[in-house]
Amino acid sequence: MDALRPHDPPRIGAHALLARLGAGGMGQVYLGRSPGGRLVAIKVIRDEITDHPEALGRFRREVETVRAVRSAYTANLIDASLAEPPYWLATEYVSGPTLSHAVRRRGPFPVATCRGVFAALAEGLASVHAYGVTHRDLKPQNIILSAQGPQLIDFGIARGTGDAALTETGLAPGTPGFAAPEVLMANQVGPAADVFALGSTMAYAATGRAPFGGGQPAGIGYRVVHEEIDLGGVEPELAGLIGRCVAKDPAARPSLTEVIAACSVRAALVDDAFYGALAGLGEAAPSGPVDPVGPVEPITSNQPQRTTPASAVRASE
Repeated sequence: MDALRPHDPPRIGAHALLARLGAGGMGQVYLGRSPGGRLVAIKVIRDEITDHPEALGRFRREVETVRAVRSAYTANLIDASLAEPPYWLATEYVSGPTLSHAVRRRGPFPVATCRGVFAALAEGLASVHAYGVTHRDLKPQNIILSAQGPQLIDFGIARGTGDAALTETGLAPGTPGFAAPEVLMANQVGPAADVFALGSTMAYAATGRAPFGGGQPAGIGYRVVHEEIDLGGVEPELAGLIGRCVAKDPAARPSLTEVIAACSVRAALVDDAFYGALAGLGEAAPSGPVDPVGPVEPITSNQPQRTTPASAVRASE
């Protein structure tokens, strides 16, 4: 986490700010403390986009989604302000690295850990789908490996399961390499698209490589639609399950219940030694504002600047 900067406010609503957790295209995420001492993650929308109807609509949907979904795999909404700028939401703070950061630090996960994470994420998505919501942007950066188990974050483009097509911008939601073929080709988003994203995410966890290679988004999208996912070196049964999840035809993908059963988990993920070491990569939360260390460099990227500890929400890309 990073120290607050001179232009950062000392408080957002009733919450004292302690540190910066990440920054992105839509805003800044802070670590805060409630009046009662509870740690919260606070996403604040940037001033420059407060007059942008689509951006504000996306943020309002995120607040509505987080408010509606109550799951062991998501952080609960604590507070939000949508009446006037600055617009913000606060959720429970979840300490731990993102799955992306964990793979970069420790490399591919062992098969048993992959199966445990696979099953837990499938269970988490099923709990979200039970509320009539699809995540729409599941990827390694949007999964926190907490000590209690994986947490799903960033519901900025989540929609109801009945809202099959994205109509506001004409652009496909999701992230190249994790967005399903039907999303890229026709903007059709349903529960099966989340299953595809889950398969791609687990391919990354099992190999340490981008599931459909790198390069420009158009090239990655072409490979998603026309080529097979990279599963080189993955244990055959695990590779088979991932392969079924990323079938080009959404009707050919397994249900989340079938994914959970196929993982054949026999022990709690929190008892997995490798997973426990991953969850321990998160930094301890401070009791007061973080002091700056050395000169502060300006943010020049729309990607989150730090991934450990990750917050229960992050700035939307």
